[in-house]
Amino acid sequence: MTIFRAGRLFDGVTVRNSHDLVVEDGVVASVRPREYSGSEKIIDLSENALIAPGLIDLQANGAAGLLLNEAPELATIDAMCRAHMAVGTTALLPTLITSDRETTRKAVAAAIEAARKSIPGFAGLHLEGPHLDPKRKGAHDPALIRPMQADDLELLLGAVRQLPTLLVTLAPEAATGQQIRALRQGGAVIALGHTNTGIEAAKTAFAAGASTVTHLFNAMSQIGNREPGLVGAALQQDPVFAGVIADGVHVHPANIALAAKCMTGNAGGVVLVSDAMACFGTTTTTFSLNGRNVTRKDGVLRLADGTLAGADLDLPTAIRNYANMSGLGLTASLTAATANPARAIDRFPGLGSLEFGQSASFVSLDPNLNVTGVWFNGKPVTRH
Repeated sequence: MTIFRAGRLFDGVTVRNSHDLVVEDGVVASVRPREYSGSEKIIDLSENALIAPGLIDLQANGAAGLLLNEAPELATIDAMCRAHMAVGTTALLPTLITSDRETTRKAVAAAIEAARKSIPGFAGLHLEGPHLDPKRKGAHDPALIRPMQADDLELLLGAVRQLPTLLVTLAPEAATGQQIRALRQGGAVIALGHTNTGIEAAKTAFAAGASTVTHLFNAMSQIGNREPGLVGAALQQDPVFAGVIADGVHVHPANIALAAKCMTGNAGGVVLVSDAMACFGTTTTTFSLNGRNVTRKDGVLRLADGTLAGADLDLPTAIRNYANMSGLGLTASLTAATANPARAIDRFPGLGSLEFGQSASFVSLDPNLNVTGVWFNGKPVTRH
């Protein structure tokens, strides 16, 4: 039994002062008021430190020089999980954006193998496309975007039975309500994104089983005076979870504050995502995405035509940015990277909490919300 001691502890719901995290055999034995005992091993992380559940990233396209789109293999998933875990993300959904059928099948097969091999940090697969609206393609290749067909649905339903989580981003224009309902009933988590949908079609998709929105404000219909679009639907629909890229580039801070205010108190809420690309954890300045060059400059990733292509971001930075932009403070900012993403994929409290009996995967942070230590299943993780 080991006691981890810090000045504060966030258990996934509440920030507690002078509480210890007690770990035994890789799981949480208890969170209890501080006790001074000489009979147990104590790891003192300092009074300035804060212990929190391991971070959860539902949207990361790459890391360590690799992209799932370019190399849909087990080795890519393993390298991504390792790189993201080194900065505090102990649960990751490697993300494949719009691709051809063969690449999608390879990515699904690699993800199933990752689940079978229990790759540390692998929490499931996110398929962002190809069933989107080309009018809101973003950095996705419009030539590969297409409506969902029977064989696509069959592939997804087969995958969800073999994965811990399957998150599917789609547009209501490219998938029927019946298909959305079948996916949700089959166990998939459905997100709306890359869509020009109106509010009524969005509400219909939510009623069919969609529960999440992918990178709110980006690549979707915006709030208009007579048509609120997907943004308007997401901000007033409860419960809905909304992914947000809090890098100060993708979304204006005022819009992040608006989303935070609208969704506070809801059963859903804001979910911070990195939308990380191949350059994550490296110093590289260029890489390829579906045959197109992406340039990294001043913390921004763009295609040659200036289109944003993912984000140069990690979750600890997103937490710090969100704390400043949202105005909601520490608890809400930590929740947006721990409990909320876990709830969004139906995995709370197994992920995103420090409840009794759950995996002792957690981070320590300094007063500026910089990650100073990472533990996975009770064991320390080597950091960069």
